[in-house]
Amino acid sequence: QVSSDINGAAIDMQAGPSEVLVIADEKANVKFVASDLLSQAEHGADSQVILVCLSKEFAQGASDEVSRQLENLPRKELASKSIANSKIIIAKNLDEALLISNLYAPEHLIIQTQNPRELLDKVKHAGSVFLGELSPESMGDYASGTNHVLPTYGLTKTHSSLCLADYSKRMSVQELSKEGFINLGKSVEILASNEHLDAHKNAVTFRLESLK
Repeated sequence: QVSSDINGAAIDMQAGPSEVLVIADEKANVKFVASDLLSQAEHGADSQVILVCLSKEFAQGASDEVSRQLENLPRKELASKSIANSKIIIAKNLDEALLISNLYAPEHLIIQTQNPRELLDKVKHAGSVFLGELSPESMGDYASGTNHVLPTYGLTKTHSSLCLADYSKRMSVQELSKEGFINLGKSVEILASNEHLDAHKNAVTFRLESLK
């Protein structure tokens, strides 16, 4: 109600539980990866935590490290519920890891690989992307300058992160030239006729007749 009032404040987007997907290669720091997974898990029991890595050995190491770090967290009980529903996916290579990520379309995507920027062009769907081992989600939440009001539940396939444009009101303006009107007129007549909107069609037909 407030956002629909001309004097009201705009709001952000509808968003579900928070989520993170971490892509890690064999050189990734397992302690950093585990901390990133847990930093998302401690948001709430329904937070979604996904790790995509390249080997069973790394997957096991990350799982063990998550368990170690979890023991020392004040929000252990809450984070444990999220971790219990978390997933580790082992990809054949980084291309497949990006394919998995794009299908999932995460709210937060953390890429901890040797050359993370080289993978950026292959990221098609993510709310906010964090490149390299020194770019944890925590930085985006608190200090690095990006907005962390982000779409979730796969909505990054169709929506972007919040930005100043979301708080701006815009309007469209059109002015047709004689040539432009003639070129478009027949198409509008057909569409209006198919919708049985004769007055719409007449508004074009009368003008086309005057231009002959």
